[in-house]
Amino acid sequence: MMMTLATRYRINSPGVVHETFDDEVVIIDFDSGSYYSLDASGTVVWNLLQGGATVPGIVSEMARRFEGEQAEIAQAVKELVVELEQENLIVPDGVGEPEATAEAIDVASEGSKPALATATLQKYTDMQELLLLDPIHDVDETGWPNLPEE
Repeated sequence: MMMTLATRYRINSPGVVHETFDDEVVIIDFDSGSYYSLDASGTVVWNLLQGGATVPGIVSEMARRFEGEQAEIAQAVKELVVELEQENLIVPDGVGEPEATAEAIDVASEGSKPALATATLQKYTDMQELLLLDPIHDVDETGWPNLPEE
């Protein structure tokens, strides 16, 4: 599906899980066996996506938090969202801009803003075989140890 500006996204769970550690998000795609890392600015985008923000909402929040030209921020956000969608880490989840949740947006302190660093998604495939062999793939939606009915 092509991204439209009003599209909201959700994490492509249950196949995709994630954990935030300080300024980094680690994402595991159990379907492909790949895992990923997002840097500090990517973490902000990920959290906003998780909270249901659209691309314009994310761009506005990034402009509030970081120094940079609006056009550059918009381009960086769009590129990251497209990459996340191409890797099947996020999927479209309707249209519109819901209210931001407290979890999705932690308010930046007032004062000087840090410069926007390009958000980068690092992909790692060195553990694919191990992750794909993990028996957690063979469960139903209720989780381990419940095997799906054949």
